[in-house]
Amino acid sequence: MIPRFFCPFPLHPGATVELAAETAHHALKVLRVGAGDTATLFDGRGGQWRAKLNPAGKSLRATLEEFDDSDCEPPLALTLVQALAASDKMDFVVQKAVELGVQHIQPVAAKRSVIRLAGERAERRVEHWRNIAIAACEQSGRNRVPSVAPILDLPQYLGLAAQDNAIRFVCAPGATGFLRDLAAPALPVSLLIGPEGGFEEGELLAARAAGFKPIGLGPRILRTETAGLGAVAAMMALWGDW
Repeated sequence: MIPRFFCPFPLHPGATVELAAETAHHALKVLRVGAGDTATLFDGRGGQWRAKLNPAGKSLRATLEEFDDSDCEPPLALTLVQALAASDKMDFVVQKAVELGVQHIQPVAAKRSVIRLAGERAERRVEHWRNIAIAACEQSGRNRVPSVAPILDLPQYLGLAAQDNAIRFVCAPGATGFLRDLAAPALPVSLLIGPEGGFEEGELLAARAAGFKPIGLGPRILRTETAGLGAVAAMMALWGDW
């Protein structure tokens, strides 16, 4: 398989670019690329470039040869609003949500969230999740990197969400509405998922007041890292490109 690398700067026809040090190290030491090998480069704006690689010591340069405007973005514009969970679970959710086709990821802090992040620590964690999203794009073939927004408290997010032009769902145990009974949405969709202990009743009431319609995921109680991804997969099967 031809390796894929993300470039955090605009790519232009015929350019020779130097890949980031971490990318170069991975390509040279793990993938064992050599002079003249081919790779695919993308800059997140859509489309991808075929490039020829040229190692130079610890550095790795790539000369752009041909642009391919193909895209694999689903027609469903889906935002996953994930309440903070333990760090390894959040890493997993971000990675798999990107692979499944989510367009945006919004982390929120709920009352029962296991971890609390603020200030510089929160900024570092969000940057970590953004790097996970990039790696997931490299692996899955996506050429547009989904955004990972800064962490918001749930009430702050709900206040902003109420002004969005989107269809809103919240996964809630015991909800009587199911995705299979709904018509395909003509607007972007926001999906709100609770933390390990679930949302408190007051939080669910606030979500409903902000326009979030409760949906169920069957008779079983799912973990937070399963619920969101399961719902995303169902939405992609019903309304996306599966």
